[in-house]
Amino acid sequence: MDLPQTTTPLDIVIAGAGIAGTSAAIALRLSGHNVRLLERVAAMAEVGAGLQVSANAGHVYAALGMGEALVTRSVPPDQWIVRLGKSSERLTAFALGRPHLEQHGFPCCNIHRADLQDILLTRLDEVAPGALHLGSEVTGYDEDDRGASVRLANGQSLRCDLLVAADGVRSPIRRQILGPDRPEYSGNIAWRSVIPAERLPRDFMADDHAAWVGPGRHMIMYWLRNRELLNVVGLVESDIDAEESWTVQADWHEFKRDFEGWHADVQTVIDASDRDTCYRWALNIRQPVHNWRSERAVLIGDAAHPMLPYLAQGAAAAVEDAAILMRVLADPGDVPAALERFQKTRTPRAARVVESANRMRHINHMSDEGELRQAIAKSADLFADRDTWLYNYNPMTAPLA
Repeated sequence: MDLPQTTTPLDIVIAGAGIAGTSAAIALRLSGHNVRLLERVAAMAEVGAGLQVSANAGHVYAALGMGEALVTRSVPPDQWIVRLGKSSERLTAFALGRPHLEQHGFPCCNIHRADLQDILLTRLDEVAPGALHLGSEVTGYDEDDRGASVRLANGQSLRCDLLVAADGVRSPIRRQILGPDRPEYSGNIAWRSVIPAERLPRDFMADDHAAWVGPGRHMIMYWLRNRELLNVVGLVESDIDAEESWTVQADWHEFKRDFEGWHADVQTVIDASDRDTCYRWALNIRQPVHNWRSERAVLIGDAAHPMLPYLAQGAAAAVEDAAILMRVLADPGDVPAALERFQKTRTPRAARVVESANRMRHINHMSDEGELRQAIAKSADLFADRDTWLYNYNPMTAPLA
């Protein structure tokens, strides 16, 4: 696919070298803009766990020259299978691999966040060598009708035409644009673990996306890195005082207690988890906002639309942002007007994804097994509905506002 090429190159500073920021840097550079990608950490480390890339995000990676690398380093799940947590009774299953590819034009991929980060940084170095600046923490900005002055923690200031804030939910740019953050605790915590395959029984699980469900909790399992690693996420209703950070270690014994009495396969993955690198974080709800910009600064990714993980669309939504921002800035004319067009294009869809993820929280954690069975029996309708609006969206060709 030919990318839109700008006739008016902008000098763009991007805060945050995560998935949103690096994707945006690649897209904007390929369309002809000058980019500087600022990251507060001094060195990029292998962090995180598994994530899902559905076709709506895959189209963007393909257009930016990373589609083949993404597929090669991921594990496309054969099916989505749902089991009762205590008995392992199979409640339902949906073919996910070939149907997703045939219907939407790109496979559904499960990939380690660190592998995706490596793909992105490698591509960035190819298209914009020297664009990444580590140890550069953005603390705020000032703007006028000619551009923005980006303030750094070291006291320096950088001048640019546009500031893109891709530095997450705690972004100081988000706070400057939207005011104080007011998260609401969802009542759920999440455990995560990535388990080397050699710690598990041979042929432990097929190439499926498995969901183990029960009242008040559920667990997701899927393979990464050519079945070298099993990604495990356990989500539990809890009043525990946990931090909102997926890099905070917690007591493995509490993970074990949260799934006490569940099937032997669940116990196997918990027992195989590294007890010194077991992570737990609180899941907070932030209602959708519809103002992501000022005159010379704009929010993308989690800085714009933080969401619960129940649709597995956080990373995908960030990549959609990068694609739409590239398209509206191809012929920017008046930068504030281009940002308004970006906002009008993105906010309705992002709000729908956020609200759908919030609803899934209640479906996954029904209060008793009977209600849970009824909800799962209707899940075919949920998957069919996603095919009609979520996965079939192509940010490279979707209408702009």
